[in-house]
Amino acid sequence: MNSSIDYRQLVEAVGDAVMAADASGAITLWNPACERMFGFTEADALGKSLDLIIPQPQQKRHWDGYHKTMETGITRYGHDVLRVPAVHKDGHRLSIAFTVAMLHTADGKVSSIVAVVRDESARFAEDRELRKRLAELESQLAARDKSA
Repeated sequence: MNSSIDYRQLVEAVGDAVMAADASGAITLWNPACERMFGFTEADALGKSLDLIIPQPQQKRHWDGYHKTMETGITRYGHDVLRVPAVHKDGHRLSIAFTVAMLHTADGKVSSIVAVVRDESARFAEDRELRKRLAELESQLAARDKSA
């Protein structure tokens, strides 16, 4: 491994949000991109539950999966992208996409989960608008075909 890389600087410099949480779900890493994305400062986030950014209706499902991952050490989101809603400090909803990496203790137990997150809210809104327009056009074509 290249020891000349300053990993702290790397995490702080990347454009994607990088966060980590311990086995209990308390935030242990919150880079500047997290603050830009979610509105919470590092001081706001460190030591707090991930519930800080998880919409209330999704919290139970999140924690069920989180605890299972911590127990088993297995996640499918190391390579597959997970797309979920999130919430900004000011309350507005976000659509985020992320992958995770699991960190382990010396004896092989999962100690933390690191997520690399992108805000896909704009892309999600564009996709929704395109699907709406497509449905409208298909409806118009179907109506025209019936009248022909």
